[in-house]
This record gives sequence, C-alpha cells and structure tokens, in this order.
Amino acid sequence: KSLIAAFNEGTILASCANFAKRLGDMPGNLMTPTILADTAIAAAKGTALKVTAWDKKRIEKEKMGGLLGVAQGSAQEPRFIVMEYFGAAKTKKPIAFVGKGLTFDTGGISIKPSAKMEEMKYDMCGGAAVIGTMLAISQLKLKVNVVAYVPATENMPGSRATKPGDVHTARNGKTFEINNTDAEGRLILSDALCYASEQEPQFIVDTATLTGAIVVALGNVHTGYFTRNSALKTKIEKAGTASGEVIWNMPLTDAHVKDMKGTYADLSNTSSAAGAGSATAAAFLEQFVAEGIPWAHFDIAGTAWACGNRLNYCSSKGATGVMVRTFVELAKQYV
Repeated sequence: KSLIAAFNEGTILASCANFAKRLGDMPGNLMTPTILADTAIAAAKGTALKVTAWDKKRIEKEKMGGLLGVAQGSAQEPRFIVMEYFGAAKTKKPIAFVGKGLTFDTGGISIKPSAKMEEMKYDMCGGAAVIGTMLAISQLKLKVNVVAYVPATENMPGSRATKPGDVHTARNGKTFEINNTDAEGRLILSDALCYASEQEPQFIVDTATLTGAIVVALGNVHTGYFTRNSALKTKIEKAGTASGEVIWNMPLTDAHVKDMKGTYADLSNTSSAAGAGSATAAAFLEQFVAEGIPWAHFDIAGTAWACGNRLNYCSSKGATGVMVRTFVELAKQYV
C-alpha cells in the first residue's frame, strides 16, 4: 500500500511540475495573461480547486496600482488569478502562495538588451510554479486550506507605459517611484502580497524570477530564499530536503529596507546602494506583507529554466518547474 501511495504521489508531482514547465515554455504570444488564467481555470476542472480570474475592471476596483502600472504599456489586459483549496475545516487558517506571472518582459521603457530577450517568456515561472503547486495539492487531497494568487501581465514599452520617475500607489496605500521599469516584478507582487495578507493566512510564500543578482550569487544550482521568521525557515529547510530541490537562505536586514526608501514616494523600486540586488528586492516586497504574518520570498531567476546541465530530469534549455515539489512538501507540514 505504501509503495502504491508513493508511486501515485510521484506521478502527480511529476505531472504538475511538467504542467508548470509547459506554461513556462510556451511563447509569449501563446501564453498571454488571459491565456494563463484560462489555462489555470481549465486545469482545475474536476478537482476541489476553485480558480477565478479578475479582469482589468476588477483589478482597478481592487486598487492594485502596482499591477495596473506595469500593465498599462501593453495592449494585453492584465489578470489577477485567485486559487482556493479547502481540504480542512473552514475555520482553519489557510496557507498562502503568491507567484509572479509576467508572461513577457521587455523591460518596458527601461528596455532590456536584445540578446536573450526571448527568454523573458520565462518571467512567469513563479506563477507557473504556484499554479502547479495548487494542482498537486488538490490532486493529492491534502487536508489543508490553501489560497494562491498570481498577478499576470506583460511589461511592454507602449505609448501608455510607465515612465522612469512615475509614482504609483499599491493596494495598501504605500507609494513607490519607478526608477527602472525593468524592476517590475516587485510592483505586481506588492498588490498580491497585500491581498494575501488580508486573508490572514498562517504564512505567505512568494516565488518569482525576480533579479539577475541572484544568478550572480547562486548560479543555476541553488534557489535563494529570504525570510526573517525562524520557524518558517526550519519548515522550508525540511521541505527542501524532502523534495531534493536545492535551496539557500539569503540575508534580509533593516539595512536592505533602508536602501529602498524613496525620494518622492514611500519607496523606490531600485536600491540607493550598490550590490545586494536580491536582498533589496526582497526588502521591497516585505513592505507589503502585514505585520505578524510569517513570510518567505523565493528568487528563482537562476533556477526556473536552462538547468539541464545540473538537473538530469530537465531539458537542457527549457523550464524546470522548480519549487512545485518543495511547496507541496511545505504544505504537507500544515496538514
């Protein structure tokens, strides 16, 4: 019985990780925010997972200024994907996952170099990981309550695009000046973290292809994660050991928060100091998590794709489905 159960679990995990890979590998014109949302809704059919997607009007109503600010340069409408799974009593607080769903990132007005820009279809691999995780949790029928949120948009240099120096307001009222439009992931995540906090979960974990700095630090071997909560850190380390995905705890201090203070707004989306780009990005995100809620941020910019030389179960250049298995193991600890 135990062998059959393990085989079934392995099959589900592989299937859901492969689903996340497929989402990542799809070209930007075939994986727009709308297609991503529709694909997640279709995949959830027949499971206990409820998936809905907010359109632009609803996102405006919800005052998600970070997501709307990034989206305004694209002809493609943004989506805010909401996923809910209740495997335990409704009275039990849920755990929350948040994933960056940037379906294509040109960098906006602060446009990226042309070399390897085609790889920016992978900028939604955090969202893909969260969607894969939720599908796996529902198929495994874990006795836990889980909610997940994926802000999805393109980052394009259209005529209405955010300009360097513009100021936007996040859902919680905090303002940020946009000093580099290519530092957009943290902006769309800010609103999602605010909304996740409002659900009063046991903890929040977010994942994103957020910074080139994490690639400089850790290459394509380790996924860097940031948290100030020691109990959550212990659970994350246990989950990583169980899944076999290699993770590494990175520093996050008040000094990094100070580096993200704005001149003309509460915050800047770029650091005032040199170096530690991943830590300062994490410090920015931390400002949108409600006080008292344990939170961790996973930067998968180095491990979301092109890891075939490290991982024998991945194609050499494609998406990896990273973090699906680790997040499932983390959820198991709350059953």
